[in-house]
Amino acid sequence: MSKRIHVLVGTSKGVFMYVSDEERQRWELKGPFLNGWEAYSVLGDSRHGNRIFAGTSHTAYGPAIRVSEDFGETWRQIEDGPRYAPETGFAMNRIWQLVPGAPSQPDTLYAGAEDAGLFVSHDRGETWRELDSLTKHPTRPDWFGGAGGMCLHTILTDPNNPQRIWVAISAVGVFRSDDGGETWKVCNRGLNRVPTGQPDERVGFCIHKMVMSPFDSNTLYMQEHCGVFMSTDGGDSWVPFEEGLTLHGDDRPFGFPIAVGPNGDLFLIPLESSEKRSMAGGKLLVWSRRPGDERWEPIGDVVPDEQRHVSVLRDAMAVDTLEPYGLYFGTNSGELFCSLDRGVTWSRLPGQLSRILCVKPWVVEV
Repeated sequence: MSKRIHVLVGTSKGVFMYVSDEERQRWELKGPFLNGWEAYSVLGDSRHGNRIFAGTSHTAYGPAIRVSEDFGETWRQIEDGPRYAPETGFAMNRIWQLVPGAPSQPDTLYAGAEDAGLFVSHDRGETWRELDSLTKHPTRPDWFGGAGGMCLHTILTDPNNPQRIWVAISAVGVFRSDDGGETWKVCNRGLNRVPTGQPDERVGFCIHKMVMSPFDSNTLYMQEHCGVFMSTDGGDSWVPFEEGLTLHGDDRPFGFPIAVGPNGDLFLIPLESSEKRSMAGGKLLVWSRRPGDERWEPIGDVVPDEQRHVSVLRDAMAVDTLEPYGLYFGTNSGELFCSLDRGVTWSRLPGQLSRILCVKPWVVEV
């Protein structure tokens, strides 16, 4: 049985899909699907047929989850989707993240929303309920949104223990549940707090993106507003993981996405600063730290002959599951790039899209 790779791309004007065979040398661009809708989250799910989920939002019509069972040709809206109880007073602005449950939960999906909330479906996405123990956490009165809103943008599940879940929220921090979402522990010790002015010092940490080691679910990595960090105890404590990344004097490294390959390779795309949020000197550089390395190194000059004064958003870099793995990222100017050699050399995929919000590779057996 052969495989095809579908790279799902959520943009500010709909969903697009790049399709290729396992060699990934020639790409076909399909879309736009759901044209005119923002798609902050997309998910290709092959556990029950081949389905694409999209978390969409519109200034006039609000947010919704939509699903396609024919590779984007038609879509239906999930009618009983994520929503807050009216008495909470929380607004449902966007669906920032859609992820499957652990391997032992074939019918489960999770959704992360803004204002920061976590929702779960145990019937393949047809009905959703809020895990309101997070919404009702004692620190909630002191939660504060970042520049992109108070978004729950990262959900990680332990592949060996479905009761263990991590979420990351901007500009609040990291929480872990060890009982399937019934209770939550604050996991921000060792991180750099941002000056939100909120009195509860347990929160106020602007996490940009967080990933899990493919070898050990206790090992987590994050790109935070004030640096890059690692935890080896499931988020109970964090230490800086920035060697080599000081680009501009004493400034802490700043960027949004972080990605990890199946062999443990880590990737970042640093920006010049929080104030400028663009590529230093117009150089679109990808940095890597491979297993055993003592420091980060710039390994890929993506467009060496041109300047690119762009940025890459928090969910716009990802890795596929083929061999060798492919690494992808999209820019806020609508270009998508691919590397098949661990980030050293890059090709630009065809088409100029609108602002790329998320990139999710999906391997389908055919």
